[in-house]
Amino acid sequence: MFDVLVYLYENYWRPDACPDHDQLSRKLTAAGFENDEIEDALTWLHGLAESAESHAGTQSPMSLRVYTEQEQEHLGEASIGFIGFLESAGVLPPAMREMVVDRAMAIAGGPVDLEDLKIIVLMVFWSLGEEPDALILDELFVDDDERLIH
Repeated sequence: MFDVLVYLYENYWRPDACPDHDQLSRKLTAAGFENDEIEDALTWLHGLAESAESHAGTQSPMSLRVYTEQEQEHLGEASIGFIGFLESAGVLPPAMREMVVDRAMAIAGGPVDLEDLKIIVLMVFWSLGEEPDALILDELFVDDDERLIH
């Protein structure tokens, strides 16, 4: 599913640039993705759109997020830490944070792999038509093992 999401991010500027569901499914099939993968990704994206509507303007900028036990188990320490990092850097406001948590909780299994969470964060920005700044894109795309320390 995450490969499909990355493909969409790389090939369409915004969700509204994507063709309708049926045409997009055909294009993704032609690109070599499996039907199950495509349906999972499109269902997940539909949930992302619903999450954007339900979380728009619902959180105060000064809100404090306390993760439930279920969220802690499902997200894992690394993912919660990364969300906290993005919040403290001022690039993930509360409404977007809630979208990230909502979509991460929609992923089967757990804890959510940090690389998968980074794709979720990227897709939340994409769904809102926002481009993360260059430093955040670096955090989202560059693996820690490949990072050069100067």
